[in-house]
Amino acid sequence: MAELTDAVIDAALERGSTAHASEPRAAAARYDRSSGRVIVDLENGCTFAFPPRLAQGLETASEDQLSGVEILGQGYGLHWEALDVDLSLPGLMAGIFGTKAWMARRAGQTKSLAKAAAARANGAKGGRPRKAANR
Repeated sequence: MAELTDAVIDAALERGSTAHASEPRAAAARYDRSSGRVIVDLENGCTFAFPPRLAQGLETASEDQLSGVEILGQGYGLHWEALDVDLSLPGLMAGIFGTKAWMARRAGQTKSLAKAAAARANGAKGGRPRKAANR
């Protein structure tokens, strides 16, 4: 049993070492009031920035609340204590700004000329058809 536990621990340490070497990690993070963006300086010298209105839990935060950003752990996440919000840095960089359900709701809020025209055309036809009752 001890050999199995040692093998599991060794495998986990190896995965952690690989992630540490390959995944982005934050060296510093701040909210820039002039640009209205959260700016993350990465340990590899690159910089990543995003508008907080895109991120779940930050969309209605005040500038003072956004300024309270902290780096989690070894730089893999961002934390806002006053908002009780934690975001994964690799997730943010991949365009994942919230849970799957939250992202789906945000996608439905997209505004475009084509979407507005389709809504007007649908409205001219009397709107969305009613569902037939199951009998």
